[in-house]
Amino acid sequence: MRIAIAQFNPVVGDVEANVTHMLEMCRRAHDALRADLVVFPELALCGYPPEDLLFHRGFARDVAEALQRLKQSLNGMSVLVGYPEYDGETIHNSAILLRPGDAPVIYRKQQLPNYGVFDEKRYFQPGTECCVVEMGGVKLGITICEDLWSPGVAQATAQAGAEVLISINGSPYDTGKLSRREAVMRDRIAETGLPVIYANLVGGQDELVFDGGSMAFSADGELVYRAPFYVEALELVEVEAGGHIKPSHVTPAPEFVDGVYRALELGVADYVNKHRFPGVVLGLSGGVDSALTLAIAVDALGPERVRAVMMPSRYTTDMSQEDAAAQARALGVQYDVVSIEPIFEGARAALAEVFAGMPEDVTEENIQARCRGMILMAMSNKFGCMLLTTGNKSEMAVGYATLYGDMAGGFAPLKDCSKTLVYRLARHRNARHEVIPPRVLERPPSAELRPDQKDTDSLPPYEVLDPILEAFIEEDASVDQIVARGYERAVVGRILGMVKRNEYKRRQAPPGIRISRRAFGRDWRYPITSGFAAR
Repeated sequence: MRIAIAQFNPVVGDVEANVTHMLEMCRRAHDALRADLVVFPELALCGYPPEDLLFHRGFARDVAEALQRLKQSLNGMSVLVGYPEYDGETIHNSAILLRPGDAPVIYRKQQLPNYGVFDEKRYFQPGTECCVVEMGGVKLGITICEDLWSPGVAQATAQAGAEVLISINGSPYDTGKLSRREAVMRDRIAETGLPVIYANLVGGQDELVFDGGSMAFSADGELVYRAPFYVEALELVEVEAGGHIKPSHVTPAPEFVDGVYRALELGVADYVNKHRFPGVVLGLSGGVDSALTLAIAVDALGPERVRAVMMPSRYTTDMSQEDAAAQARALGVQYDVVSIEPIFEGARAALAEVFAGMPEDVTEENIQARCRGMILMAMSNKFGCMLLTTGNKSEMAVGYATLYGDMAGGFAPLKDCSKTLVYRLARHRNARHEVIPPRVLERPPSAELRPDQKDTDSLPPYEVLDPILEAFIEEDASVDQIVARGYERAVVGRILGMVKRNEYKRRQAPPGIRISRRAFGRDWRYPITSGFAAR
């Protein structure tokens, strides 16, 4: 039996366009691959996750009409596709198998994840029955994503007579996800003795990136096929009688930093393109964060769709201006220089009487950042392009970013990347072709909002700060546990206090790409008002 895995990149909510794209992939699978069955991922019909669109009556109508169009347009092809099934007032996360001459077969997902970025119990009711269908002399057991992350559904499907498990998935990327997926699949194979075919979504959806990497395992747990990562794919897996999967090509897994970079690139491309923005604008400061953001934007969209703006002040060094201009030239983007001095001076003059007798402090630093935010938002409005912010996770965690200033914008590519990871990513990009001036990576980081300023004036060195933040944010470690790793208690307490105090800023930040197991966004839900003292 020839099974085409359609590693699909849907647009959430645009079910008509999704079906058009599905039918085109089905025709290619039939004509070029001679496939007996085309398998699409979880909720591919409507895109994943559809969230509260599921409650909208017009959305339910669109799903029904698109499904009917799919049924009528297959021209003898067999398709397995994930979709939201409306059963009266109940909604199921389901898979439907459409075969010529046979009634549709529907399977309802039984295990509904409700942790991290997943909240499926808000929307769906679980199914209760396993599904085994014979096609081409092979008994296929149909499952959906979370069904295989614990033993029950797989074992029941095997007991129902399945010879192969087919799992359709909407599994988002994070830096350790691939190894966890493979470990889970091998656990199910060891328990059931059945091979597994795993079809995954690909593409960016708001904060999430789906990395593809669809795969197949033999009954002894050997990886015998894997699709490319971060791109759509339509590839064949052959299953022989009894469920034996013929070995095919196995795409190598990307190295850690390359995987993160490609996830960021895909996340930016899909966010901009699915929103139909003509391009992006960003502030280019001469620092590493904006340098990396510019490189990602150019790789994702092309230089003709990217505009960079240097906004110098009295504190901006010649080095920063030289390096920003050099990077803009290296990447071939449109480059503007707009001084903030007239706006900054105007703001100072307007506030002079109110602030009379008071010393300069962080207030004047924040005014500079807000001058830059105003310029960038004006350019975004005037030219219709989206503003990318350049802040990283370390800054977002401790509030080292100005509300309504450098936090202003539509999308934050580095929002889930620590400062130390930003440097790794920048060096990785330069290893391909040097586009970031070496001085940017060598000199101490600085916001350049006062004379001779360095980040370490306000923060511990990033090699100290970032592990503390990772322990608290991603591992929920206590102060005692972090101190036991060799960090000073006073430093740990101060940093965790900064994280707590700045939750109100993060609530007002733009969305950004999730690359860790716990990002500020869908899976970080801390109260703004809280008496909790981290200890």
